[in-house]
Amino acid sequence: MSKEEFRVLTAIEMGMRNHELVPLELIIQISKLNQSLVVRSMKDLHKHKLVWHSTMPYNGYRLTYLGYDYLALRTLTQRGVITGVAQKIGVGKEADIYLATNEKGDDLVLKFHRLGRTSFRAVKKKRDYTKGRVTTNWLYLSRLSAQKEFAFMKALYAKGFPTPVPVDCNRHCVLMSRVKGTLLANVREIEEPIAVFHQGLDLAVKLAECGLIHCDLNEFNLILSDDDKLTMIDFPQMVSVHCSEAEEFFDRDVGCIKTFFWKRFGFGTEEVITLKDIEQTENLDEEVKASGFDFKNEKLLEKARKEFVEDDSVDEEMKDSIDEDVNGNEENSYSDEHEQNEELE
Repeated sequence: MSKEEFRVLTAIEMGMRNHELVPLELIIQISKLNQSLVVRSMKDLHKHKLVWHSTMPYNGYRLTYLGYDYLALRTLTQRGVITGVAQKIGVGKEADIYLATNEKGDDLVLKFHRLGRTSFRAVKKKRDYTKGRVTTNWLYLSRLSAQKEFAFMKALYAKGFPTPVPVDCNRHCVLMSRVKGTLLANVREIEEPIAVFHQGLDLAVKLAECGLIHCDLNEFNLILSDDDKLTMIDFPQMVSVHCSEAEEFFDRDVGCIKTFFWKRFGFGTEEVITLKDIEQTENLDEEVKASGFDFKNEKLLEKARKEFVEDDSVDEEMKDSIDEDVNGNEENSYSDEHEQNEELE
């Protein structure tokens, strides 16, 4: 990518703070390039599906997820935390997972949050960091999801919880260490399944003691090492124990672990674990502001005061093409302003 194309791509990102479609005139103004260079660069960016173009209601552009990927990867590369990206190792309704490497040759995991790829009619029920938002840009949601996950991972790792090592975060990407092991859902034999079962329950309890509920603690978010130690992953949905639905979420986490071990290994426990019986000894929920989380830029969440509008037409559009539905809002903000300005200097 040429320097001019990068400037244009960054200019579109900056323009999307207050435009659903960024007018060509504004892109020229922000990029500080002449019109012919911008138009030529735009053709190449559009050809490679880094931007989306529309002539209605005016001639404008917006980033696609691929364009957002490029900006994040360029920043992570410039920071020196990655030197290359390898094959995709996982895909889900909310994220794509890739292997990456650093200058030492270490394997890392790069997670691209992609909220909006499929139908998210329940997004406002599952996640609390978009409470009160009228319209929500999928890039904004994905960025906020990544920031929240990274903040939780850092806090949990610092407290000694078994998580990947948090390395860096930019835009909608989270970079972490690669955890060696097997996804619990794929494990068929365990030497001491009872011990692993209690590890899972203990994680739910210890999180609650620290003021947090995972909200998705199941066999798909637990990795079992060769020495039968569990590592938990996937944190963007975590909430505080003081959340109004905390008991329901806690019971679900415990229930998922019990159900998995009963179905897979044929045993369980009659012990009833309830949230109200757990004494909170830490305040990680306060430290990372689990309910109504903000990170780096508090304004991002201050503007999220009106309820997310569920739009079935948007959902169907996202199923067809994640690149063509980036519904903007004049109040949205997409990346650190200082970082963007540096990139244009």
